[in-house]
Amino acid sequence: MNNKEYIERGRFAPSPTGRMHLGNVFSALLSWLSIKAQGGKWVLRIEDIDPQRSRMEYADLIMGDLEWLGLTWDEGPFYQSERGEIYEAELQKLADRGMTYPCYCTRADILATQAPHESDGRVVYKGTCRNLKTAGMPYTTADCVGMAGMPYPPKAAIRMRVPEEGEGIVSFVDGHYGEQTVDLTTQCGDFIVRRKDGAWAYQLAVVVDDAMMGITEVVRGRDLLLSSPQQIYLAKELGFAPPRFTHLPLLCNTEGQRLSKRDRSLDMEALRSRFEAEDIIGLLAYKAGLQESPERVTAEELVAGFDWNKIGCEDIILVEN
Repeated sequence: MNNKEYIERGRFAPSPTGRMHLGNVFSALLSWLSIKAQGGKWVLRIEDIDPQRSRMEYADLIMGDLEWLGLTWDEGPFYQSERGEIYEAELQKLADRGMTYPCYCTRADILATQAPHESDGRVVYKGTCRNLKTAGMPYTTADCVGMAGMPYPPKAAIRMRVPEEGEGIVSFVDGHYGEQTVDLTTQCGDFIVRRKDGAWAYQLAVVVDDAMMGITEVVRGRDLLLSSPQQIYLAKELGFAPPRFTHLPLLCNTEGQRLSKRDRSLDMEALRSRFEAEDIIGLLAYKAGLQESPERVTAEELVAGFDWNKIGCEDIILVEN
């Protein structure tokens, strides 16, 4: 690709498991502003790979809310639920190289191996099934991902091997939080790329889609910061160039908890009943440090003055009025 054809490409990839809340909108806004300030394109991808929780009605509501806010997309929507054959082919490449294996552990099994203080509460898989003998097992790793129409072994997930301890160091420069260094072995462990129920896991699907959609910049909340080294590692193992990652502070309630879909008073249904789009954009721009007061503004009006240096790193406490 020559320089004339190159264009920056960002994306917003919501899960249609409920109505967007203000924290989702904050991520969408900064992602949209960042890529538009670079003259790039914004791609919308619906991450509906969880068959039990994803609903088309939520996807439609998300798209309607984005359009109402003025956060229009240039390409998409793309639905992950329609891309299973692509993920299958990429997972097969990993299986052929012995990079994956079936895991029969339950969550209770995994939690039982964790020290109370370990990884600040994060669950790190200890590789219990990593070196199981295949003799007597229902299928080999390759069988698990390669047999058309064949269900997974009962209660088996598929995990991606990370390097041995001391060899799994991944370093990258986050666009907002600076240099990051993570030891995949001790901080993440072998991670799931396909779930026990056969559904595609987030890490695999997002890596494949970002690569195949030409995404150059990923902007998202800092709660996903630890996912980045896993995705960088997986992308490189699949032969992809990973995108740039920029994480942003979280919007939190008065108890310091990040906003979630349980905060119904701050979801888009409640917000649209009380405010205009410009009110919401103005408040978020003010909280982000992009303007000095919460005055009404459109997303388009913020593009020219957008600068990551104006945005702080501390999480933002949101006090409801």
